[in-house]
Amino acid sequence: MGDLLLVRHGETEWSRSGQHTSYTDLPLTPRGEEQAGSLAPLVADRSFALVLTSPLARAVRTAELAGLTGTERDADLHEWHYGAYEGVTTDEIRRDRPDWVLWSDGAPPGADGAPGESPEEVGKRADRVLGRVTAALPEGDVLLVAHGHFLRVLTARRLGLSPAEGRLFRLETGTVCRLSTEHGRPVIAEWNTRA
Repeated sequence: MGDLLLVRHGETEWSRSGQHTSYTDLPLTPRGEEQAGSLAPLVADRSFALVLTSPLARAVRTAELAGLTGTERDADLHEWHYGAYEGVTTDEIRRDRPDWVLWSDGAPPGADGAPGESPEEVGKRADRVLGRVTAALPEGDVLLVAHGHFLRVLTARRLGLSPAEGRLFRLETGTVCRLSTEHGRPVIAEWNTRA
């Protein structure tokens, strides 16, 4: 049975500033490109049964710079849809909604028709990805390149927790995490690893 490796894309302008970024397809910053390239030694010695990336450029570019080949884009790996909160920081949101918490309240749709998502909706996408992962793990390791909030929800679901429990797993840009098993049960083996 293989391990599940999670890669959060390298830094973008908005990940640096704390702005919520789902469908806005920002490129990596120069630092983000360096972060992505530095991941290569952490994944180079593994053989992957499946490598999936989010369709967004920041994830695809991270995979390329990390030296990953044979990648497949999966729309379910898209970041949490922030709707009305796209490009907005948590502090800005809390000026109008002081008690707002993404992990319990989700994000409302935007006036421009951009969808918002609840934790449960993100969890359903994570569960679909985990279905693909589970089918591939008997063949070897699986690697996913995606986004911070989505990968936190996916981790919670892999560990048997609710989507909202993703709040427990702070995830830095340009890092690798490894979910493995112990006595047949999923566990976190490494978190926020950098070269």
